[in-house]
Amino acid sequence: MADILDLPLAMFTELYWKFRVPYDAGTLAPEAYWNTVARSASRALAANQTSALIEVDSRSWSHPAPTTPQWARDLHAAGLQTAILSNMPAPVRDYVLRCSWLPRFNVRVFSCDIGICKPADEMYRACLSALNAAPADVLFLDDRAPNVRAAEALGLHALLFTDPDGAAREIERRFTLPLTLDPNAE
Repeated sequence: MADILDLPLAMFTELYWKFRVPYDAGTLAPEAYWNTVARSASRALAANQTSALIEVDSRSWSHPAPTTPQWARDLHAAGLQTAILSNMPAPVRDYVLRCSWLPRFNVRVFSCDIGICKPADEMYRACLSALNAAPADVLFLDDRAPNVRAAEALGLHALLFTDPDGAAREIERRFTLPLTLDPNAE
């Protein structure tokens, strides 16, 4: 994406995240987001560049942590309700929903569909409501500490996901599940 915009990676990364929350929340349209990023770097985008940026951005978010999709499948097969709660703009959501690795979830809550992003309380409440679950009955995993802290503040059990092995050990240590999560299982 930095190459498409002809920007140094550090500058691109700063601009990418500077406007990302409204894009993830669906309050900034894809073309507006990418044009805002480009204009902030004194660049102008051609139409084909915008579509290329949307495609590369969407693809970049479609690589799950190893084992995580299988964990979700196993938990769902064991009778537990599963949900995906994610900050992502509509083009990324649409791309990910077409990925063959994406497991079935009882509930899918995307920031672009409800106009807010984690760590806002409303994001978690929307998922809890859709699950018809009490916060104390939910285990939430996320790779961002502010999202984990926000979930814990609402009474959810929460775990910072850094790698599959560490997450599996911590889940086994802290929680009772109807199956063992083995990050090395195929």
